[in-house]
Formats: sequence, structure tokens, C-alpha cells
Amino acid sequence: MQPPHEGIPRGIPLHWSWATKPRLGNTDPGTFTAMTAWGQLYEASEGNPATNTRVQIKNIKAYYLSKKDKKWHILQSSVRVEGSAYRENFVGDINKPANIRYEPDGSISVKAGNGYNFHFWPPGRASINPIDVMGMFTTVEARLVVDDFNKPDDRSKARYVLSEGGDYWFNLNTRWKNWATNKDFGIGKFKYVTTKWQAFNVITLPKDQIRRNPPPI
Repeated sequence: MQPPHEGIPRGIPLHWSWATKPRLGNTDPGTFTAMTAWGQLYEASEGNPATNTRVQIKNIKAYYLSKKDKKWHILQSSVRVEGSAYRENFVGDINKPANIRYEPDGSISVKAGNGYNFHFWPPGRASINPIDVMGMFTTVEARLVVDDFNKPDDRSKARYVLSEGGDYWFNLNTRWKNWATNKDFGIGKFKYVTTKWQAFNVITLPKDQIRRNPPPI
């Protein structure tokens, strides 16, 4: 959660609070009784010349740190994510089906670009007891993979950045209503996706509390 991002997501106004660095959102769930992890994949602002590269995404998980027992408890865990291609600046909540390929291990791979990102989340939200939430932690894994094995491997040219985040929701089933029914608790650091698996995370605790209560990774 330390600034800045490794790379800037394309199409995001630079005055946005998370355009150049990670940020904490509404760390207190208040009266909201549900949550979900989510992530967002963008082409980097400098451009992405790779045309034969996809991003494989898997193992999205969410945990909360309990005030009662000071232990981390898992809320969500899914090999496969689901999501859509949204306009890069999310204007009007405009979205369309993403370029998704289902992988043998149960995960997916996607492409982003042409003014759209890939915004994703696990299937279904999770219930929380808002008065017991001391901290939230979400994580997901991603790497670059070849799109068409009959064409040249151009992963070395790929410039994709990915960030992990999470939202509180009013309840398990409420629909999005222009931020009246949900609020994010954090947007993590955008990092370049590479050919090796790496984790992308967001955590709502300050450094000293993380040292005392390290998340389960």
C-alpha cells in the first residue's frame, strides 16, 4: 500500500485519488453487512504493443481480521474470477462482455484494451459482522500467457498493470446504485503483470498493525 504504482493505468484521470498511488477507502464498514474482493486489469499508460499476450488470473481471496480474537478469517476463495470489460474511466458504468478464455486449471485469461479494462471479482459476495471488522485483506494472482501458440510470443512487449481492491456492500443482494449501496475499502498498488505468477494485494491496516497481525500469505 506504499506509493507510487509501478505503472499508471491507461485512461484514468490523473487527479483521481488512485491514479498514481494506492489508497485506503472507507475502512469502517459502518452498517454495511456484506463485502467482495475485486481487481482491475488495465493496459499501461505508455501503451501495450503486445498483440499475442493474455493475462491469466486466479485464486482471488478475501479475509477479515476479527476484533474479538485478533485472527484472520477467510471470507471468499475462488480459483475462477468473473467480470466484464468496463470503460477505462468507468463513465456511466458502461461495460461489455470481456475477451475471456477458460484455462485448464479452472482459471481464466483475458485481454484488455481499446478503451476498456477488465474489472473482476469472485462469484458472490460474503456476509460480514461490521462491528467485528478490524481490517480487510484481499489478494489475487496473475501472470502473462500466450494468446495464440501458432503466432510469435510477444509477452516481453506486454505492458499490463493490475490492482487488487475490495468493497463493502449494504447486503448480499443489493444492486449498484451510484455508490449509495457500496463503498470501497481500498485500492491496491498497480503492478506490472509478468510471465511469473505474482500476488496483487490490498490491506486496510497500518504498518504497525500488519506486523502484529500479518495476513495469511
